[in-house]
Amino acid sequence: MAFIKPFKAIRPKKTEAKDIAALPYDVYNRKEAKEAVIGKPLSFLNIDRPETQFDADVDMYSDEVYQKAHDLFWELVRAGHFIQDDKPCYYIYELTMNMRRQTGIVACASIDEYESGVIKKHENTRAEKEKDRIRHVEAVCAQTGPIFLAYRENKNITDIVNKKKMTQPEYDFTADDGVRHRVWVIDDVDSIEAIYSGFKDTADIYIADGHHRAASAVKVGLKRRAENEHRSGDEEYNFFLSVLFPDSELMIMDYNRVIKDLGKYTEEEFLAKVKELFEVKECNRKSPERKGMVTMYLKDKWYEIDLGENKCPNDPVKSMDVSRIQDMLFEPVLGIKDPKSDKRIDFVGGIRGLTELERRVNTDCKVAFAMYPTSIDELFAVADAHLLMPPKSTWFEPKLRSGIFIHKI
Repeated sequence: MAFIKPFKAIRPKKTEAKDIAALPYDVYNRKEAKEAVIGKPLSFLNIDRPETQFDADVDMYSDEVYQKAHDLFWELVRAGHFIQDDKPCYYIYELTMNMRRQTGIVACASIDEYESGVIKKHENTRAEKEKDRIRHVEAVCAQTGPIFLAYRENKNITDIVNKKKMTQPEYDFTADDGVRHRVWVIDDVDSIEAIYSGFKDTADIYIADGHHRAASAVKVGLKRRAENEHRSGDEEYNFFLSVLFPDSELMIMDYNRVIKDLGKYTEEEFLAKVKELFEVKECNRKSPERKGMVTMYLKDKWYEIDLGENKCPNDPVKSMDVSRIQDMLFEPVLGIKDPKSDKRIDFVGGIRGLTELERRVNTDCKVAFAMYPTSIDELFAVADAHLLMPPKSTWFEPKLRSGIFIHKI
């Protein structure tokens, strides 16, 4: 049973949603973020990455930087660029990329259910990355970036969503990257009660993306709870901003690997070693066509590698292709023991395509591996087993925008 509640969103004025909505803060480095906000005073990236308002020599983690995020946001609210609904609502958020639609419910999830495991995780978080968002949430007094949650489809919820989508949306704009965003407000009592009940009938909720944002929101909520002797449990800090997508709506893209050196091997010796371990054949430039297949780019040629069905472990983590290539090749042959920390391995999101893998091998790397995408069922299986995925196992597209929905705490 999941407690997913409506809330009073602070959201852009209708005519300014496109100007305000921004890609998540963590898709940019500092230089890229600084460049992205030039000439865009309303972009929410100014608030999500407030160091963009300072010279490069200013510590991006200083108190004045976080205070700037607070000041920028609430100045925009006071100036009328944002509005707040006067009663708790659910919101439908549809993203369309390359003719493919993905529709979720914007709501607030419970920090208690995160703590108890009703909301399931598949990644560890790093304290230094959490600390930044903790300070940001505390400074702004609001959660600004939604957590990407997934659940097994509930027909009752889907029916309500589909019916509402037949009406005029509140927002409808296409961002500069070509992704179309549409939003509907669900404010009628019957639909709200039906959605609430639908999620109560949902046994498990999964974090698909945004583990650090979720952990940060939870820690801020627990801290505020501890500081409030007269808490009721209904305070907004007990909940965190989320978008919940049914599994049928989700697409996970490949997350590929590039290796910067071949250790003791020449390119010819490495290819021979790979052929000792796997069935390998030269192929045209292509992505893997099925689970258990990897394609490799080495010395201007592409190869198809069959990881072998008879070698597949009966374990939700070890059976993943990203685990198998690590355990069967990267560690024993190349000596890459920990892909989280080893500087010899890098990761390339599938959105960049095979051209980026070729570019990396032709510039700063020696070999690239194109992976078959992890499935949503694999993600669920790992989380259900209370296990953790290898790093960089899933790449979700399209990215949820920040600034469309704000949860004041």
